Amino acid sequence: MIRDYRPADWPAVWDILRPIIRAGETYCLPPDMDEAAAREMWIGPPTQRVSLAEIDGRILGTGHMGPNRPGPGAHVANASYMVAAEAQGRGVGRALVCDSLAWVARQGFAGLQFNAVAETNRGAIRLYHDLGFEILGTVPGGFAHPAEGRVGLHIMYRPATADDARIAP
Repeated sequence: MIRDYRPADWPAVWDILRPIIRAGETYCLPPDMDEAAAREMWIGPPTQRVSLAEIDGRILGTGHMGPNRPGPGAHVANASYMVAAEAQGRGVGRALVCDSLAWVARQGFAGLQFNAVAETNRGAIRLYHDLGFEILGTVPGGFAHPAEGRVGLHIMYRPATADDARIAP
């Protein structure tokens, strides 16, 4: 089940974010980011919506979305997702992405852009390709992976369609 975030959900969201941020393998975030900074980054502006994937009452994934840029760039959305390690490969990420595609379309955004997808995040890239996203460009060596060294950082995009508003995860 995908639902909207409530303030009481923060401890469960932080439990998902913390190990992913600390690992430094997928996000351009400082691995030592503290909880207050992570909270502001995930639920603060420009975020307009935070979603949660919940199975049997347990929060196993989260997404946040809003305009990619302010002003003349605000018609394109941006989103990010994090899924608990024990839930990866179980469709949680797919459900979150599909839900955000529907939200993006209903909000009138022209499309959804991912600004920084590390090329080593192979599972996410496969999922995004499967859902119609394209790699628009890659910054060579743009991501310093802790084990694989400097790897490419993809910019990915998918236009919103009228059918997206009816997507069910």
